[in-house]
Amino acid sequence: MKDIEKDINKDTFPGGSKSRVNKAGENVRNNTFNFEDLRVIAEWRSAHRNVLNTFQAILRNRTKGSGIVVAQRHKRKTTIFGKLKRFPDMQLARMDDVAGFRLIFKSIEELYLFREKFHKANFLHKRRNDDDKYDYIKNPKSTGYRGIHDVYSYDVNSINGRNLKGLLLEIQYRTLIQHSWATAVEVIGFITENQPKFQEGDNRYQIAMALASEILSRYFEKKLGPYPEKADSDVVKEFLKLDEDLNLLRTLAALNEGLNTIETAATTKRNAILIFTPDGELEVRTFRGATEALRALFILENEMPGKDIVLVKADRNEDIRLAFKNYFSDAQDFIDLITEGCEKLSGKKYIVGYNDLQIL
Repeated sequence: MKDIEKDINKDTFPGGSKSRVNKAGENVRNNTFNFEDLRVIAEWRSAHRNVLNTFQAILRNRTKGSGIVVAQRHKRKTTIFGKLKRFPDMQLARMDDVAGFRLIFKSIEELYLFREKFHKANFLHKRRNDDDKYDYIKNPKSTGYRGIHDVYSYDVNSINGRNLKGLLLEIQYRTLIQHSWATAVEVIGFITENQPKFQEGDNRYQIAMALASEILSRYFEKKLGPYPEKADSDVVKEFLKLDEDLNLLRTLAALNEGLNTIETAATTKRNAILIFTPDGELEVRTFRGATEALRALFILENEMPGKDIVLVKADRNEDIRLAFKNYFSDAQDFIDLITEGCEKLSGKKYIVGYNDLQIL
């Protein structure tokens, strides 16, 4: 294990070179990878810790006392491997969301105001995208995803950090409404064989969640979503029909009934490793130090290849639960919001029943 976690050479790009990282990624895509490929990828992933630490200080200073939730995470190894296979032309060294932050706002106005000010920040790190390139609030994805992403290229003047220059980091901006929807999509991916986020599996889930996004967007944020041409009544009617067919809300509600039994011991320690078993069990391990947590992450990934393992960090346990609700199968906010949205857009009263969303 020490070979995989060896110290980063201060004079070379993490993993040896960008071409070596890309080759390791290509071998993973083709399922021909070996131990050396895994070592290269582990070293490259580990190097992003310094990028996260730098941006953490910047973001927490700028959000202090604002009520904006800031959380960070290292992308899971299994998620990286899955993304490589979904995008055959992607080069691993150019994957821009291995290190990421999620900022959650109370309103779209607050989100845009903060982002505009942050774009004027005086630091070396360069934003790689134009303002509107990843603005999925102005231009929602067909899946219903709404939010904004910015990609930054890490830069540094210090000799010790020169090998990290060019590593990428993603900042996600979401409102609480948008986050509730994205959480529900992730939970569906956990508990069913369908992935509406990636347009995989039964496309009824994708359509249902796109309609749900339209409902939430119209009522709560006065914006149009992926179905701008549909009347309010039609959006609600089509969503309710799919919910009846899929038992979508009932399934999500049933998960929340057992949520309080999950032990989340991250109250006093800011680094949490979440371990998921194939049958849906969740184990939480917490650490005070980021270095200790990252080392444990790589060890656990090797010891438990059949489990999903993710490292997350936030100031408070409540922030971890809010920013990463999908990992706790918590979609209650989505259920409450979609029920209210259906009621207001249709003029009818609904409850989440045993079989579907019922009219009272």
